[in-house]
Amino acid sequence: MTPEDRFPGPEHPDSGPRHQPDLDVLPYGTYYEPDPNGGYSATGYEAETYSGYGGARYLEQHWPATGPEQGHTVHAQNGPHEQAGYEPTLPDHPSPAHGGHPGPGPQSDDPPTIELGPPLAEPGQPYHPYPAPGPDEPVGPLYVVGDVHGYLDELRTELRHQGLIDADGHWSAGRSRIWFLGDFTDRGPDGIGVIDLVMQLAAEAAAAGGYCRALMGNHELLFLGAARYGDEPVQSTAGTASFLAAWRLNGGQQSDLERLEAHHISWLSRLPAIALEDGHLLLHSDTTAYLEYGESIPEVNDAVHDLLADEGVDEWWDCFRRFTKRFAFRGDSGPTAVRELLDSYGGTRVVHGHSPIPYLTGAVHADDGMPPHVPGPYVYAEDLAVAMDGGVTMEGRLLVSRLPI
Repeated sequence: MTPEDRFPGPEHPDSGPRHQPDLDVLPYGTYYEPDPNGGYSATGYEAETYSGYGGARYLEQHWPATGPEQGHTVHAQNGPHEQAGYEPTLPDHPSPAHGGHPGPGPQSDDPPTIELGPPLAEPGQPYHPYPAPGPDEPVGPLYVVGDVHGYLDELRTELRHQGLIDADGHWSAGRSRIWFLGDFTDRGPDGIGVIDLVMQLAAEAAAAGGYCRALMGNHELLFLGAARYGDEPVQSTAGTASFLAAWRLNGGQQSDLERLEAHHISWLSRLPAIALEDGHLLLHSDTTAYLEYGESIPEVNDAVHDLLADEGVDEWWDCFRRFTKRFAFRGDSGPTAVRELLDSYGGTRVVHGHSPIPYLTGAVHADDGMPPHVPGPYVYAEDLAVAMDGGVTMEGRLLVSRLPI
């Protein structure tokens, strides 16, 4: 984990701005500026976000570039901050302390689910796949959402601003298509609320002939690992740690773990790691680690799902570690790394979350305490990559954007 993935977030619900060290990362691309007539207003965001990040200078000094993958991985250690004897307890999922490792995959007593949607109201209700457009009916527009990290109110505001939900929080975009790029939980106040909203929208979009889908981010792997393995030790290059310790150090919110239910686990565990839509290769992390899991998109997704279903804690930890790497697309070697992924998986441009745009651009907190300037998605690596993590946890913004950019 890089430094910004080590520092804990505050105990929510009340979060607030915090001063950030100066950043010294040089920009390598340009911003996509949204329409100023309907664009972003910082009102309501400045006092609602939290920065849990260290400065980029610290990051670059302690995690120097090591080839196309910039940044080493560091693992959290058990420490006095941990609550002794804590055991996460989930419905129908035995805790590690009782001799069981509850799997994240579908359980035999789970209610049936629609694809990437919430549990159906009654067991046995028939499955309804997403309806295909008619022969003369075009598919709807495509949207992507960057890292949410538990900021439910900000997510609702941005979805409403884009016309994707109505004032009551229900799908209002017809046949539109939307992909969340992962990292629903941790650092922000209501990760489970974010997951519930996305699951709700998946069902409502499907009924309207559109779809709402999501990728698995490294924080999904971390959250599920904390729920399944708790304090069970894992062997890391930095010494013995545990998923629960790492999750807490990464801003894990106790309220999310307490509210996590079997249907959340089942849904999260089936999220794909990678997808291709309209020539856009959708990833959570700006890393080439996906190539280590397969030469095609189905191979990668199957490999990750098989690992989560059948492998042990060390294999799961290694998967989390690999997908926490970042900055592969930055700098002189960045375009080559992007092309390697595009050559393997298809598409003409990568769209990713994970690495906050203020880190990629070198945006700084002004002396007057204003948040970093994030006008929109960040296009870089010779226009081959689009970054969508607007840094909502570091007083940036939560990005929801229509593709292509």
